[in-house]
Amino acid sequence: MMMRRIYVAIVGLLLASGALQFYFAAIGAFSRPQTDDSFALHVMNGRIFALLALVATLAAALARAPGRLIGLTALTLGLTIVQTLIVVLGNVIGGSTEQQTTGVSLAIIGLHALNGLAILGVASRVLMRARAHATIAPAATAEPAR
Repeated sequence: MMMRRIYVAIVGLLLASGALQFYFAAIGAFSRPQTDDSFALHVMNGRIFALLALVATLAAALARAPGRLIGLTALTLGLTIVQTLIVVLGNVIGGSTEQQTTGVSLAIIGLHALNGLAILGVASRVLMRARAHATIAPAATAEPAR
């Protein structure tokens, strides 16, 4: 039961970190003048989010969560990796530079925000299911044969 509670707590932190990502992105977007450090909080918290997603996945397994819940928890990490790929692809394929963006790069990088919303949706679903899992009594262990 203790591991299940720990799992719920970690997923709660994961969801809070995800919500903070939007706040930190807004700070970066509206900072004036724009500098290389404008999105530093967003980038740093993104790394924390990825670490929390990994730890949450391990905690789900240790809490003996159902396979689908473990997979759903792992999906937060997978979508977080996609977040980085979206930015990289937007810059490489779209041909943007530090000084200039293109329509193609903006169209691709715009998916970063949509994927972030998807991550929050998945994380909130994981939290709901993790809380439900924490309230279910663990299966009784089989008694040794006599």
